[in-house]
Amino acid sequence: MKRTIALVLSICLVMVVGCAQRTGDLNKIVIWHWMTDRDTAFQELARRYEQQTGVKVVFELYAPSDVYSHKIVASAQAKILPDIFGILHKKHIVAEFIKSGVVADLTTDFNADGKAWRNSLFPRALAVNQFEADNPYGVAPGIYGVPIDVTNIQMLYNKALLAKAGVTEPPQTYEEFLDVAQALYRVGIEGFVSGWGELWMVECFASNYAFNIMGEDKVMATHRGEVPYTDPDWIAVFDLFKRLVDHHALIEGVVTKANKYAEQDFALERAAFAFNGSWCVNVYHEMNPELDYGVMLPPRVNMDRPMRIWGGAGSSFVVNDLSLRKDKAIAFLKWLTAKEQQVFLAEKTKNLPANRTALSSIPQVLADFAAAMDDTTHPSVWPLNEDPQVVEVFDKGLQSIIIGEKTPAQVAAEVQKAKAARMQKQQKRSQM
Repeated sequence: MKRTIALVLSICLVMVVGCAQRTGDLNKIVIWHWMTDRDTAFQELARRYEQQTGVKVVFELYAPSDVYSHKIVASAQAKILPDIFGILHKKHIVAEFIKSGVVADLTTDFNADGKAWRNSLFPRALAVNQFEADNPYGVAPGIYGVPIDVTNIQMLYNKALLAKAGVTEPPQTYEEFLDVAQALYRVGIEGFVSGWGELWMVECFASNYAFNIMGEDKVMATHRGEVPYTDPDWIAVFDLFKRLVDHHALIEGVVTKANKYAEQDFALERAAFAFNGSWCVNVYHEMNPELDYGVMLPPRVNMDRPMRIWGGAGSSFVVNDLSLRKDKAIAFLKWLTAKEQQVFLAEKTKNLPANRTALSSIPQVLADFAAAMDDTTHPSVWPLNEDPQVVEVFDKGLQSIIIGEKTPAQVAAEVQKAKAARMQKQQKRSQM
């Protein structure tokens, strides 16, 4: 009996809290976020918005990100989410939030007034928050999130270090890049650094070149199992890493470096090139405000194909579909992503604005990153992703090439073996 009473009381408590969360002051919007580096800027924007509209905006910070993610999941289950929040999970988890009824479809709002809101933002950023018709997640087609900034991953180069090696312009082709690496080596300057101790970063670099060498269609055909990893184009991708080693292009210990240590190497001018995301602008500024560097796309191998880089929405907010203040929440996000507020956020946080019209008013290095947004792609918008177990063999194989344990051909064979095993297992499941 006591257990029954306790259970009823706990259910009632959730219902009361949930109702309080959804009703309360109808002129106050509550936003949960995890972005410690942006909290001060958010608080200032909240003050400005209340001054302009009379609507109070309360930003509540929960960090670190894993703590925030747990809070969001628990709150979604209890239906006590705030008016606006972010979802730090992969797309299939976002889909579950949508199907549970706690994320609003914003397509109509984005398309209102001749698609004014939609057209002001980078299409690639919107794509991360968009579900197309017949998507594999069973979500109704639509746009479910609002990007507040964007990001992409490119190459950085130290102008002073290149000058010491007699290099006046950044390389445009992979062959030129290897030549520059050797020129740097001859004068005792380390060439290239990245956080390749983190598997996703070495995978990112490789997928850029896979798209450049063979094109998206062939990459997706590989994911479907129609093209083997022993195909000459994939061998060429693996061989790019061996060539980096052969030309003394890589800083020592690159396969064990977490990205934060790779960022220190570049910021403190211990390497002439880095492979890093646009978030690095803020990091480098904090470490070395005098650093003189430029931004470039990874130098191409195949000049007949574009270089696709990973990028899209950096951070996004969604609107609680159960909120009684849903219209006010949407109005605030429209305001937050308008040019003036986007310029303010870019200046204060040194993140790329999601609003394309804000580019003319941001620092040059950020504008250089933003200029490549139309060249971005990302696994979250691909029609098909490779099996995670195959990806792990792929990534670790690349590391083994760098440290000289295996050849490109050996790694290609191992990845294909893993792919074949996974396909066979999936086929058995489908026959059960």
